[in-house]
Amino acid sequence: MTDTPAAAPDKDTGRQPVLELRDVGKSFGNIRALSGINLKVGAEEVTCILGDNGAGKSTLIKIIAGLYPPTEGAYLVDGGPVAFTSPREALDRGIATVYQDLAMVPLMPVWRNFFLGSEIRTGFGPFRMLDVRRMRRIADEELKKMGIDLPDIDAPVANLSGGQRQVVAIARAVYFGARVLILDEPTAALGVKQSGVVLKYIKAAREAGLGVIFITHNPHHAYMVGDHFVVIKLGRMELDAPRSALSLDDLAHHMAGGAELDALQHELKQDQPAPAAARQGAEPGAATPVAQEE
Repeated sequence: MTDTPAAAPDKDTGRQPVLELRDVGKSFGNIRALSGINLKVGAEEVTCILGDNGAGKSTLIKIIAGLYPPTEGAYLVDGGPVAFTSPREALDRGIATVYQDLAMVPLMPVWRNFFLGSEIRTGFGPFRMLDVRRMRRIADEELKKMGIDLPDIDAPVANLSGGQRQVVAIARAVYFGARVLILDEPTAALGVKQSGVVLKYIKAAREAGLGVIFITHNPHHAYMVGDHFVVIKLGRMELDAPRSALSLDDLAHHMAGGAELDALQHELKQDQPAPAAARQGAEPGAATPVAQEE
């Protein structure tokens, strides 16, 4: 990977992408999970990756997050090739992943979950203790920066709605230096109102300068916030297009199967039985007899 050429500026934005995948593939023995994936993620943009269950989205997330190495292709960050061996290495380069389970402890307070695994301590040697006052203050300030004003920072995370938990996870990633934020199906288990909360803060993360990768199977949610759209099917890219090149109907069409759906519709039309008049040898355009009332 050391011979991989540096990334060129993106032709749409004129800026070098923060993260880029080139012809990335992943195999597990004889199983081909991904093939020929090309992806660019820049600052201040939301890239939506869509696909049905089993399409390869989870494998792609794990490659970007540093959990899996790609079997082939190149992975670049800031224009240079990388070979992550753990999610910690990816996080050190500013690539943070928020999974569906959110890695939170429901019975712990919000501020404690905000610093979970990265606690601030005070004191020296064996007398080091958690700096509770500082962590509470920072968590409250950072959440408010994202427009999140929780009534009680000491409340257990279990008291928050699903949308609020997602937003806490987003704010946590931003505070700890994320430059690319990967969101794994954040609205999958949420209702319309709570999904709206999450989509609002995806937009806020973009406006804060982050590149966002929004993984979803919902084209309506994707189109509300997305700048670029990728549809994956059976481990390959079915669609790769900027927002300006397609409508919501186009995106939904690709999600539904695209060319295969068109072929199926054509096939079903051919299989439809001919009208009764045609089967009886009636002339084209002839009127169907109407029974007269007695």
